[in-house]
Amino acid sequence: MGALDLRGVLRLVDQDRVRLLTLDRADALNAFNDDLYDAVRDALLDAERRADVAVVVVTGAGRAFSAGQDLGEMETPRRHEDGRRHGFDPFIEVVEAFSKPLVAAVNGIGVGIGLTLLPHCDLVLMADGARLRAPFVSLGVTVEAGNSALLPARIGWQQAAHLLYTAEWLDAAGALDCGLAWRVCAADALLDEALAVARAIAVMPVDSLVATKKLLVEARLDAVRAAREREVRRFAALLGGPANREALAAFRERRPPDFTS
Repeated sequence: MGALDLRGVLRLVDQDRVRLLTLDRADALNAFNDDLYDAVRDALLDAERRADVAVVVVTGAGRAFSAGQDLGEMETPRRHEDGRRHGFDPFIEVVEAFSKPLVAAVNGIGVGIGLTLLPHCDLVLMADGARLRAPFVSLGVTVEAGNSALLPARIGWQQAAHLLYTAEWLDAAGALDCGLAWRVCAADALLDEALAVARAIAVMPVDSLVATKKLLVEARLDAVRAAREREVRRFAALLGGPANREALAAFRERRPPDFTS
């Protein structure tokens, strides 16, 4: 692992040419703050460089996969004085072009980036009690992570529109039915099954895996990056606007938001 800094928010285990990343902010339902974005980004970049890592599996600690963006940092972004890029943008740039097989083991709720990360993954396994939600419109913002292109391509326009427009929950059976999940497992068997699938991939030659993954990614990467550029502009225009302020205030005050005015 060398000098890789996991920032106390990510656990990493390498075994049998499989790297297991466990999002470890269980007290915050593994919501992504800048530290978690940076730790996952660095762990993926490190995995790309290592000849002894063929596959990466991502899961969550505790009862959540990820509750999405840390809303405290959404409302008050952190200031970094080290001259480096931090947070969501450099994280998603690595994820969208990641050159080795990426497997998600969704152990609990996946909200926001906990859902929009999944179309970037090659295989998604979900616990039978896990649920997913795209809350962006309900937060007064809009979809991110290239999912204005990826999500309709994966699950179809109507299913994507319903998820994005209503912010309703999608259970594991529904995710399997629409193609967002590849397999649904009993919760206590999820990680074992995900690691078994990863190990079956990891015995293959790494150069061939990388070449194949790059071909798959390159077939869509221009479209995903163009979608993300559009999303960034729309998201920035909405962030801090009246609906976003009302949504965040309602979250703080533990009440339903009122968007009628």
